[in-house]
Amino acid sequence: MNLYLNSRHDITLQCYQSVAWDGVRVELSPKARAALEDLRRHYERLIARPADQGIYGISVGQGEMAVSAMTGEEVERLARMKPLAAAVPFGPSYPRRILRGMVLSRLANLIGGHGGATPRLVDEIIAMLNEGRIPAVPQSGHGGPGEILATYALFAELSQSRDLVAGERGALINGAPCAAALLADAALVAERRITLAEHVLALAIDAFNAPDEHYRRELGELWGGEHNRVAFDRLAALLAHDQPIPQRAHQAPVSFRSVPAMLGQAHWALAEAWKMAGFALSAATHNPVWLPPTPQHPDGEAFSNGGYNNALAAPLMDNLAGACVELCLLCERLSTGLLNGRVSDLPDFLLVGRDAGNTDGHGAIGYIPMAIVGYLEEARTAAQRTFTPPSDMSVYGQDNVAATAFLAWPKQDIAGRCLDACLALLAVTASQALHVQGRAARSAPLADILATTRAHVPPVVNDRVLGPEIGRLCDTFRAGLYPAE
Repeated sequence: MNLYLNSRHDITLQCYQSVAWDGVRVELSPKARAALEDLRRHYERLIARPADQGIYGISVGQGEMAVSAMTGEEVERLARMKPLAAAVPFGPSYPRRILRGMVLSRLANLIGGHGGATPRLVDEIIAMLNEGRIPAVPQSGHGGPGEILATYALFAELSQSRDLVAGERGALINGAPCAAALLADAALVAERRITLAEHVLALAIDAFNAPDEHYRRELGELWGGEHNRVAFDRLAALLAHDQPIPQRAHQAPVSFRSVPAMLGQAHWALAEAWKMAGFALSAATHNPVWLPPTPQHPDGEAFSNGGYNNALAAPLMDNLAGACVELCLLCERLSTGLLNGRVSDLPDFLLVGRDAGNTDGHGAIGYIPMAIVGYLEEARTAAQRTFTPPSDMSVYGQDNVAATAFLAWPKQDIAGRCLDACLALLAVTASQALHVQGRAARSAPLADILATTRAHVPPVVNDRVLGPEIGRLCDTFRAGLYPAE
């Protein structure tokens, strides 16, 4: 089954998931192809005008050379120049799903003619997707203006296999397709991670016997805001029960009552990232951007802009990283509350104490909060605010700033993976708390997460080395968040 693209607006987050994650094939619709051929004819007429039109990278030079019109020979030489020189970063590549997403997002500049691409070039970029011919792009070393250090690497191989014509070099390397792909990937993973967090946090609430009143749907309406309502609605559904279960006679600690608020924050960060990813994937961010013909401009217009710098992607990914840190903290507080008998009213042998022959009152379960603190601090270190760094381009005489999405994506990924570990540790603690009470989880979704947890980490009755077991549980959790590579 092929996914047909009629316009750049078809490149949605759902489209991104289908193509970048699931490997669905892409095809340009006949209508879009006919429109692109017509737009390219107008574009060629525009750039054939005298050099005093000053179209950046077409009739005038690039960088500090933009102040001077080029001769016809120089125009031809620039058009044929291969995008190779800036492919200087090295190191581990982005995952294949993100590379596919970058190529897909590249098409947004081209389908509507805004990047001046030829139909032939669009066909070859689509072939890269459908045939899996996508080069590696290093994750590190992207301190240049815009995204050229990544797009050079992404399209160097394609450019070497063909002779470029006017406009095609810029169509390959310009714009902000990488930021769009990185933000889209972060949003898709975060959606699944927040769902996992809801289930594990609800399991801990269940194991603690926290009063239902803390999670009543009415509170979401009273607090206001769509994200609070979503948090309460989803928690209430997870904690629903038909049979009577133990309930504390008094309110639970602050950390247990704060779960809806922190999940509301996570839903807010997700919603903002999801919305902007949708905009960014279909955005025309080329420089210079070409606008189709109008009665006043029969061959369209081309003008320079800064669309190649997506300044919103990084702070939105920072928000996702920050939400992960807050949820890591909840995991530590909830696990500590469960393990402290004076707080939880649960038996002391939750810690694998005297009945297991352990006279110090501790055990493998009792050390879980310490491990969570370690992952929490790793997440906190990763989730530092991303600021725009300077870009050292003095050799070309330009005053530039670097793109920030490349810096923000690995930080939210690290913070998210730390949260996965904290959730696995909390799930084991909640499983043990239910075990010592001799009762099941209160709802089918929580029974499922409990079964998954115990499949990897059975209840502890004697001390044993838990790290490898919890690691396998974390891997299972994580397998549900990322597509298979």
